[in-house]
Order: sequence, then structure tokens, then C-alpha cells
Amino acid sequence: MVNVQNVTKIYGARRVVDNISFTLEDKGVLGFLGPNGAGKSTTMNIIAGYTSSSAGSVTVNGSEILEDPIGAKRNVGYLPERPPLYPDMTVSAYLSFMFDLKKISLPKKDHIAGICASVGVVPVQNRIIKNLSKGFQQRVGLAQAMLGNPGVLIMDEPTVGLDPVQILEIRSLIRELGKRSAVIFSSHILQEVQAVCDRVIVINNGLLIANDTLENLSRLGDNRLFLSVDGPGEELLPAIQALPGLKSAKILDQPEEEGTCAFEMESETGRDLRRDLFNLLAAKGRPILSLHKSGISLEDAFIRLTAGDHAALSAITGRRKPDAGKGEDK
Repeated sequence: MVNVQNVTKIYGARRVVDNISFTLEDKGVLGFLGPNGAGKSTTMNIIAGYTSSSAGSVTVNGSEILEDPIGAKRNVGYLPERPPLYPDMTVSAYLSFMFDLKKISLPKKDHIAGICASVGVVPVQNRIIKNLSKGFQQRVGLAQAMLGNPGVLIMDEPTVGLDPVQILEIRSLIRELGKRSAVIFSSHILQEVQAVCDRVIVINNGLLIANDTLENLSRLGDNRLFLSVDGPGEELLPAIQALPGLKSAKILDQPEEEGTCAFEMESETGRDLRRDLFNLLAAKGRPILSLHKSGISLEDAFIRLTAGDHAALSAITGRRKPDAGKGEDK
């Protein structure tokens, strides 16, 4: 398990990471999202022990990263954005060297062979690393992170430079790894995070602004309603617009069928208009054909959160448990 408590990193007068707290259990994939310069890579470097924090603590499987760095790092596999490769070595020689450097006690030959097969570098294992494509170099970096079967895997942009088929293979591998390890996964490709991760953390300007499941983040759009009703839209729109708690309502261009009308509405945060709509339309004798809330995409949630949407931030904060970490209240 990874436990990050009130971690802060200061460079000069700038707080690159500002009082961040979160935990990651023994299994699952945690997505790390944020704009460029938000503090994602710095936070990942601190967890991996490559950079020390200015304040706060990081505990990995019971070992504090500064007090017991060897014990903590033994449980961490790290793939930074630029893989730490020795370009003049062959793939096999490099992985053998890293195996010895990490003092891994597993059967060496079989262990390395299994990892090479998992990441798809068997065809190039006897080639010099500097002669490999960017995609294969990325795979070799992932292979070294997996050496020793660490309980925690940290991956910063692991699919950069891969072709579409390789990306799908690595995504599948990450999902499998998440079934037996704790994986922290950073990517700028939001669809990739949506396809791979169980939970998402959003960082902006060094602050943790969201820590939630994908399902809950999609509910930031729960105040949007789509209505299909039997009747003319021009007649019903003024009555709908008069409902208390409604922010906006518009008639959609294409009704489901002749004689019906479709509306898109947005209510105020925390206001559920469905019962009021039912009562209104029932009183007018206009049957409701369909009425549903619509969540938003991860991309929309990300944009709203990082743009400082106070309603979205309040919705996230309001769903947190009372014992959430201090950094999560930012």
C-alpha cells in the first residue's frame, strides 16, 4: 500500500507540490492527471524515492521512503517519462544488470524471460538498446520496472512512442498488473486513463483537486437533463423555464418522432428537477416519453476541474469521506 501524507515540494519560492495526501491500496490502477507543470512527475518521483519532499511523508508497504529508503524502494518499480536505459547494452544484458543491481532473489533466467514475453521484447532481446525504436525502448524501460515483481508500479507516460497496436497491448498489460499490484499511471491521453484506471487523481498548480472514481467524476454532469415529451416544444418551453432551480433550457433540433419535442436542461448544483418536471407536464396532459440525467466525459470533468469550476470542486469535496487526507481538501 502507498500512503502519501501532506507531501510538499518547494523549489525556491515555488510550491511545485502543495500538501498532497492520498492512499493507494494493494491492488488497482490509479490514474494521475493534470496539466503540464501541475506537479504530477514531481509527486511520482517523490513516491519512487528519486526526489525528496520538502515536507510530509510517503510510506510504501510500511516503509517510510526517507527513513527506510532501501525497504521502500524494494517494493517499487518505476518507469519515468524517459526510461533509464544504458544504450550501449543489449536488452538481455541490461535487464540482467538491473536484476543484479536490485538484488532480486527470484530465479534470474526464468524471471527475465517471463517479463520479456509480457512486454513483447523477446524479438529484440539480443539487440543493442540504442538501435531500437522509441517504442521498443519504452518497453525495455517497462521491463526493468517490473523486475522483482514489485508491489507498487509507477509509470509516467508509459505508452509514449508506441504504435496503436503496442498501445493496446501495454494498456492490457497494465490492467493485468493492476489485478495483483498497486499501479500509479500518468498519461496525457484521457481516453487511455478511462480505459485503464479504477480511480483518478487530478492535480493542478501543485494542489490535489480531485481523488475519485471515474464513475463519480462523470457525475459532475448530473445536473444536466434530457427530456422527450409528447407535445409542441414552443408551448412547453416557457413553463419549463419558469421552474425554480433551472439554469437553462433549450429545445433540441431533432425530436424522436413527429409530434414530440426534446429538451436539454441544466439545473442548479444539487437541484433535482425530475419530480417538478413530472408534475408540470402531468398537469398539462403531456406524457413524458423519456427523462434521464447525463454524466460528462473524463475530458469534460478534467477541463472543469482544472479551469477552477467551483461547482465541480464543491461536488467532489462534498462526496469525500470525513477522514479524507488533508491534502485532498484543497
